[in-house]
Amino acid sequence: MPTSLLINNKHLLWRAGFGAGINQFENLKNKDTKTLLNDLLKEGDFTYIDYQTPDTETLDYMNDKSPAEKKKEIQKINRQQNEELNLNFLYKMVTGNEQLREKMAFFWHGHFASRVQNPKFNRQILNVIRKNSLGNFRDLLFEVSKAPAMLNFLNNQQNKKDHPNENFAREVMELFTMGRGNYTEKDIREGARAFTGWGYDKEGNFLERKKFHDEESKTFLGKTGNFTGNDVLEIILEQKATSRFITTKIYKFFVNENVNEAIIDKLSDDFYQSGYDIKKLMKDIFSSTWFYDKKNIGNRIKSPIELMAGMMRTLPMNIQNPENLIVYQKLLGQMLLYPPNVAGWPNGKSWIDSSTLMLRLQIPQIWSGLRPLDYRPKADDDLDMGLKNNTNTLTKSFKNPNITIDWAKVETVFNGKNIEEYLIQSATSLDMNSVKSFSDKSVKMNVINLMSTPEYQLM
Repeated sequence: MPTSLLINNKHLLWRAGFGAGINQFENLKNKDTKTLLNDLLKEGDFTYIDYQTPDTETLDYMNDKSPAEKKKEIQKINRQQNEELNLNFLYKMVTGNEQLREKMAFFWHGHFASRVQNPKFNRQILNVIRKNSLGNFRDLLFEVSKAPAMLNFLNNQQNKKDHPNENFAREVMELFTMGRGNYTEKDIREGARAFTGWGYDKEGNFLERKKFHDEESKTFLGKTGNFTGNDVLEIILEQKATSRFITTKIYKFFVNENVNEAIIDKLSDDFYQSGYDIKKLMKDIFSSTWFYDKKNIGNRIKSPIELMAGMMRTLPMNIQNPENLIVYQKLLGQMLLYPPNVAGWPNGKSWIDSSTLMLRLQIPQIWSGLRPLDYRPKADDDLDMGLKNNTNTLTKSFKNPNITIDWAKVETVFNGKNIEEYLIQSATSLDMNSVKSFSDKSVKMNVINLMSTPEYQLM
C-alpha cells in the first residue's frame, strides 16, 4: 500500500496543480506535505502569456487585398493567435513552476467564462485572470468586469440609458458573484442601469462613456443612490452571499462536489472577513485535515485539460506539431479560451460519454505511437471552436502531434518502484494483475497501461 505521505502529496499536487512533474516523483514518498504546500503557495515574478503571430495591421501585403480577402485573412490570423494563446496557457500548466497560480487561473478561466474571436481581448482577460488568480477577489472581479472580452461577450457595449441591456448585470450576479436566489429581477434591471455606458475602444481600453450613462437614482440590493457600475460591484461584495457562492464553487472544484455545509460556513465566513483573500482561502483548504480525508481523494473526474496536462507533466515529451493538441481539446470537449457558454464548463460525469471515454483511454497509446487516432468530433457538437471545419475535413487533415517521449528518463524515475502507487489516486478497484497481463513487464508498457485505465481518469 502507498504510504499516507505519498497519498497526501499526490492528492495535493493534483488538486493544487496538474499532478506531479517527472522530477517530483523521487521525493513524493518522504517530502513533508506542509513543505510541499508552502512551495506551491510561493509566487514568483508574474510573466504574461502572449502570441508571436504578427498582428494584421503590421502586414504590408494586406493592402493589396480585396475587402473579402482581407476579412478572410484577418480571421485566419485571429485563429492562429488564439491557438497560440491556447497552447501557451497549456504549456504554463505543464511546465510552469507556479502550479497553484496556473490551477487557480484555470478555475477562474471557467468561472469568468468569455468567448470572443479577438485575440488581443483574449490575451488581456487571460492575463488579468492569471495575475489576480491568487490575489484578492475584489481586484479580480473589477478587472474582469472591465475587460473588453467580457463586456463584448455579455453585450454591455450595447447597454445605454433609455435602452438598458441586462445581460451583463444578470450574469455578474448569477454566475460570477452571488448565485441565483440572492437578488431580484428588479435588482438586475437597476444594476443594468448602473452599468450603462461601460464599454471599450478597439484597442481594448476600458471606457466609461458618460453620454450613455443613466444618471438617475437606482435602488439595488436594498440601497438607493445614483450608482455607477463600480458602486454596484462594491454592494455585491458587501453581501455575504457572494463569499458563500464563491467559496462553495471553489470547494466543489478543489475538494468534493458533495458539499460539507459546516466547512463551507467556516471557510466562507473567513473568506469574507479576510476581505476576499484568495490565497488565504486556498491555504485554509489545502492545510486542513479534512482535505486529505479518504472520501476527498480520487473522487473527481479529470477534465480534458487536467488529463492532458497531467500526462504531459509525467511523461517528458517533445511535440513536433503542438497545434494538433488543440484538436484533442476539441474532441474531448474542453478547448481553452472557448467555453461552451457563459456558465463555463460543466464538471464531473459530464466529461464522460461513450466517445470521449474511449479516446481518453487510448490517448496514452496514441501519444506513444502504438495506435493511430481514429476519431471525429460529434456532428452535432456545439464546439465548432471557430475552426469553420466540418468534422470530416477536421479528421482528414488531422495529423498526430508527432510526440517523442523520453522513455529512458521515465525508466530511470520509475525503475524499481510500484508504478501504480505513483500514477493512480484511488486504486481500490484496480486489478494490477490484469493490467500487467497486457504488459511486456517493461516500465514503458506499465506506465502506458496504467494511464489507459479508468482509474487514471480520477484525481
